[in-house]
Amino acid sequence: MPFLELTLPCTEAQQPRYERALENVGALAVTLVDAHADAADEQAIFEPGVGETPLWGEMVLTALFESGTPQELLLYALSAADEGLDWSRTSFREVEDQDWERAWMDQYEPLRFGERTWIVPWNSELPDGADAADAAVVRLDPGLAFGSGTHPTTALCLQWLDGLATLGHLRDARVLDFGCGSGILALAALKLGAAHAVGVDNDPQALIATRDNAERNGVSDRLAVHLPDDEPQAAYPVVVANILATALIALADKLAARVAPGGRIALSGILAGQEDEVLARYAQDFDELRADRLEDWMRVTGVRRG
Repeated sequence: MPFLELTLPCTEAQQPRYERALENVGALAVTLVDAHADAADEQAIFEPGVGETPLWGEMVLTALFESGTPQELLLYALSAADEGLDWSRTSFREVEDQDWERAWMDQYEPLRFGERTWIVPWNSELPDGADAADAAVVRLDPGLAFGSGTHPTTALCLQWLDGLATLGHLRDARVLDFGCGSGILALAALKLGAAHAVGVDNDPQALIATRDNAERNGVSDRLAVHLPDDEPQAAYPVVVANILATALIALADKLAARVAPGGRIALSGILAGQEDEVLARYAQDFDELRADRLEDWMRVTGVRRG
């Protein structure tokens, strides 16, 4: 069925109030995109951090209502729901029903990271190289909510895992993916030779997505998922945490304790300029610390001191 689509710009600070008002007057769905993203990347959403909601400073908010909803009455109801918000830049259009996730996935191309790692959507044929005997192919159907490999923070982690595999550090290893989102990093590690992976995320929907993706990739028997409070107290030879810099700093002691002596860690979700604080916080527990950059994002890696 068709819908009435409402669109308006807002800031990160205003977003919760706008979304709450829209839900209070009956919005069927509310989505967000970066106001300054180009068309090719506007749907890229980096993986949510544990206890964090990753948003942009300025964004475009879109809400769907039942077709035929009177626009003037809707604006009146929204103004009454929160009198302190500006609804003057609201625009409307009628849109036809469609499978929004499928429409986005139709534009999502296979991606290669490092030497062997490929992220390939379910609706794509394997490209040249991904059909090689040693290729590590993750078939992913992420939708719009979790990591797909398109964001630099995820790409940095996938490149790191691919490099570890080349050096033999993933062979038969146990891997912790902290802030797993779609499970893309845990799945890649398993495809690259890890024996077992654990995914941790504070969003139950992320755990559902990770389980589903693991099953579709034939590795569900080697992957476990947990909420942070249920996470097993274990140490791993490989840990990757693609969250946000503030969370990485706050969780430094916990993440360090999850890395076995001599084990390796990758920290991502760090904006350029934030890496020095992350490096300083982890220096007490890790050697060989370094920061690598992709576009405006950084990845910090190190080896756990014995």
